[in-house]
Amino acid sequence: MAPRAIIFDLLTALLDSWTLWAQAANDLTAAYQWRRRYLELTFGCGIYRPYEELVYEAARDVHLPDRVPETLLRDWDQLRPWPEAPAVLSELKDRGYQLGVVTNCSVALGRRAVAVCAGGVEFDAVVTAEEAGFYKPHGKTYAAILEALGVDASEALFVAGSNGDVVGAAAAGMDVVWHNRVGLSALEGSAPGREGRSLQVVMEYLE
Repeated sequence: MAPRAIIFDLLTALLDSWTLWAQAANDLTAAYQWRRRYLELTFGCGIYRPYEELVYEAARDVHLPDRVPETLLRDWDQLRPWPEAPAVLSELKDRGYQLGVVTNCSVALGRRAVAVCAGGVEFDAVVTAEEAGFYKPHGKTYAAILEALGVDASEALFVAGSNGDVVGAAAAGMDVVWHNRVGLSALEGSAPGREGRSLQVVMEYLE
């Protein structure tokens, strides 16, 4: 069945958040360790805890000073989309797909991030972990965006940016493509319909 809706992870599939974290840490290795720890915390906690708290907690766990997460949050509006993101979103919209975003962050940060990524394309629905009450890969988070779009899981294609989303979105009943921009390792049980290093993987899947 051809999908009616395309749902995106925001902070890795559409946006180059990796660069912003690296700039905040001023060290690529430290930033990667910090980001990995943050992902472990969000994927592990389930019920929503303030996103900002987890960013600070992850930094402390890898022995980074508080000024590092403070810098990340201060510079949040400097997030930028992957270069091909605006064109891909525009083409999908022109083809008549509903477009949705579900993201593991707070309402305030999620709205600010969406504002810099769409290139003038309006999403039909945006759901944050704060609004859903749970962090991905909890099933209720994916259910919240499906409800907001008014589609069943079988009618949606999920575009993952992180390895946890590949497994989580599939468990929620959606077909999944993985925009694995930075070459993350797959988790056990991962079986995306297609994987690539560019958002063009979405268009290839839909051909």
